[in-house]
Amino acid sequence: MPEKSDSRFFSLEYFPPREQAGRERLVGTTKQLLEIDPAYISVTYGAGGSTRSGTTETLLMVKELGHEAVPHIACIGSQPEEIIELLDFYKDKGVRRVVALRGDLPSGMGLSHSPLRYAVDLVRLIKEHSGDWFDISVAAYPEMHPQAGSFNDDIDHFVEKVRAGADAAITQYFYNIDAYWDFVNRVQAKGVDIPIIAGIMPITNYTQLARFSKMCGAEIPRWIAKRLESYGDDIESIRAFGHEVVTKMCDNLRSGGAAGIHFYSLNQAEPVLKIWRELEAK
Repeated sequence: MPEKSDSRFFSLEYFPPREQAGRERLVGTTKQLLEIDPAYISVTYGAGGSTRSGTTETLLMVKELGHEAVPHIACIGSQPEEIIELLDFYKDKGVRRVVALRGDLPSGMGLSHSPLRYAVDLVRLIKEHSGDWFDISVAAYPEMHPQAGSFNDDIDHFVEKVRAGADAAITQYFYNIDAYWDFVNRVQAKGVDIPIIAGIMPITNYTQLARFSKMCGAEIPRWIAKRLESYGDDIESIRAFGHEVVTKMCDNLRSGGAAGIHFYSLNQAEPVLKIWRELEAK
């Protein structure tokens, strides 16, 4: 089990705010999260470049405030030369880690003729163009990617990304720890030995969480869903129960030997800080 002072066990994720007010709030959030001293802060990226400028702006802000900033790169809808330009830009800025994803096509955009159809194609391109400059993280789906044909197919696709050059993985968020350990065990049985970081989403808004989970295929266990539903519009009770559930999960993951915890922060400091402080106090 990592020592309580090992803050490098934790990492965070932001999305690029669309409005100036949101960008200003995120600066304040980032200053608050200096307390955690995360291993890095990753910044999401819209497919086809839909939030590329926002990603870059957020990335530079994170770096200026002293954190390691890690850009997401989504390849679908992009041509190889666009990705190469982006890689060169990040290298010039001193970025040493990226998250390589397939991504989703923006609404209304048809599938391009780019050879970059899957994340494994992007991993190969990064390795071919940049060698070992970037530490490459990829996505993992303990409860199966919603578009995968089967668990076995999904595992095989993940292993292919690792063999193409991925150095680490960050999971989709989950609330079933057994699913995480089952995934880790299954890929290790296929010879995968990279760190598989557990993605965790603090629970602060059940309606929002249910919508996210339906889109990405993350299961909310029935007992958790029923408890959250029972609180109705009582936001304080939802957050208190959500904090209890997620903190216990994180404690079990850390004591069980998980490679790390990656908080999907939704650009909020307090829910993450509250969990982290309680874990550090144990």
